[in-house]
This record gives sequence, C-alpha cells and structure tokens, in this order.
Amino acid sequence: MVYRVTLIPGDGTGPELAAATRRVLEATGVRFDWDIQEAGMVAHEREGTPLPERVLESVRRNQVGLKGPITTPVGSGFRSVNVALRKELDLYACERPCKWYPGVRSRFENIDLVIVRENTEDLYAGIEFHVGSAGAAHLRELVLRETSREIKEDSGISIKPISVSGTERIVRHAFRYARTHQRKKITAVHKANIMKDTDGLFLEFARRVAGEFPELAFNDRIVDNMCMQLVQTPEDYDVLVLPNLYGDILSDLAAGLVGGLGVAPGANIGASAALFEPTHGSAPKYAGKDRVNPFAMILSGMLMLRYLGENEAAERLEAAIAKVIREGKHVTYDMKPRRDDPTAVGTEAAASAVIEAMG
Repeated sequence: MVYRVTLIPGDGTGPELAAATRRVLEATGVRFDWDIQEAGMVAHEREGTPLPERVLESVRRNQVGLKGPITTPVGSGFRSVNVALRKELDLYACERPCKWYPGVRSRFENIDLVIVRENTEDLYAGIEFHVGSAGAAHLRELVLRETSREIKEDSGISIKPISVSGTERIVRHAFRYARTHQRKKITAVHKANIMKDTDGLFLEFARRVAGEFPELAFNDRIVDNMCMQLVQTPEDYDVLVLPNLYGDILSDLAAGLVGGLGVAPGANIGASAALFEPTHGSAPKYAGKDRVNPFAMILSGMLMLRYLGENEAAERLEAAIAKVIREGKHVTYDMKPRRDDPTAVGTEAAASAVIEAMG
C-alpha cells in the first residue's frame, strides 16, 4: 500500500528536518506518496498568506499530514499557522507523548507521560479585542451591564470559551487513547476553583465521561498544583487531559522532564484528518546549518506510522531512535553531555544513524 501524505516542510530549520524525517520514514519500507505544500514565512512572502487554502485542501484530501516547525511572529504579524491548521481542520485533540529514553540528559528517568490537549477552544480560540477598539468598548459595556464589574478602559480582552461538546470529545478521546495504549489512569487538569463557569464545566463533564470507562482510574488536579506534582512525583501520572492553554504549557513542562523539546513529538487528531509535528520551534538562526536535532520530528513520523496502522514499522523505528540515543555517538550537540562536544553530528548524520540502526 502507498500512503498519500501531505508534507509541510515549514520554515527556519523545518525543511532540513522534514527532509531527514522523510528519508528515515522511507527507510522503514513503508511506501509514501508525498504531497509537498509550502506554508509559513515562505508562503506569506510569495502568496500574501502564511496558510494558503491549497494547504488545507491537501490535508483534507489526504487525511494525514506531516509538518515541520513554522515560525510564529511574537506580538505582531500573522497569527500562528499551527493554531490555524488545528482550528480550520478541527484537529481537536493534541497528543504529546513525553517519554524518557536512556541516554538523554534529564533530572528524571523512566517517565512515560502523555498530554492530551484540547486544541480548538479556550483562550487559544483567538477571540480577542484590541485595546481601544469598538469591539472592546461594546464588550466592556456588556460585562458592566450583566455583572456590574468594570473592565479597565485601556484593556485588551480575550474570550475563553469552553463547551460541553468540546470537553466531552477531548476527554473521551483521552480515555479511548488510554484504553488503546494499555494506559491505567487519566487526570483532568483545570482551575475550576476560580473559573467555575469554564474550567468548572470542563471538570464536571470530564467526570461524567469518566463514568463511561470504569476500568480506568480517574482523578483531577488544579493546574498550579499539577505543575508542582509533575516536578516532584511525575511517576504518579499517566495520561493528562487539559483545556488548550494549560495543555500547551504543561506539554512543555513534561517535555522538560524527559530531556527537552528535542525528543518531544506531537500529533493533532480530528474526526477526518490528522497532522503530525514536532513540538519545538523553527530555530531560524540555525537554518541551513545541518545542526539541529531531528529526533522530535522523526518521532512524530513514528506516531504517524502508528496512526496509519503500520505498528511493526513504528516499533522498529522507535527502537532504532532509542538505540542511537542510548549509544550517544551519532547525536546532535544538544544531546551530548557538553554542548560544545566536537563529536556531535548534524541533522543528516543523526538521521542516517537511525536508518542504520533499523538494519
């Protein structure tokens, strides 16, 4: 079988990471027909938009995609292409496995957590009103009228929608993931003690969905306490399910527990499409230097293989990555005990080592 897959190289170091990952995936023996689609800074310069409609149409048509990192301007410029892709394609579930591999420098060992993050709601829905805008003024008036509480006139305002339907489907996704992958426990993370009408709703309906899966343990944690728990006793946790913003923050925290974003893959799953990507940024200062760590994107490709049902190839690939990391000879500078280690290899050499380890 040949899989038609949308490949979005990204920008910054994205194209070289995508090329290395493509080479590794093809070496598994699984056959791909790559539909290459540019998005991000390059597309913005050429077409006036960082996310042309053709990219969305490609993923909808192929139903699976692999994406390199894309630069998101901070504070100004276009909004995140990553967020837009998830929203436009309704990729409502973000799965971020955070697993420690022997050989990775970390303060912790034997951690195997999965963050399941809601992808379409919460503050990341992008419903915002600029300071001084007419919309902000109307909203301030509405809030004053309905709650007798005044928002300062010089405020920018973001809206935080959390729905029953959105909560039910992300929590159900987390429980189904746990059941499929032989996990034992789900923890819902929230701030329901303060935000009772949004996070309170999330917690209430998470508890209701949990009742559909009596064979799996369920508990909940307030998000600030959860952060402390993760750095004190991460071994007590298994699968975490969270609203969008907390999921974004805690997925980086959990990645830090297992050695950093260089070994942190990601999957964005919807009802009719899935997109796989590393969780790190595009590191434009290293673009074209054959220096950056490809393991997070290769691991994202491994998650894609599992999604496609190519489990044997996925297992071989993960074992090969683990072997390369454990041996520590053919890894990039960030995986060495010292970042100035002269034996560090580049992106292509690290990918080649994984291919060789697969045999």
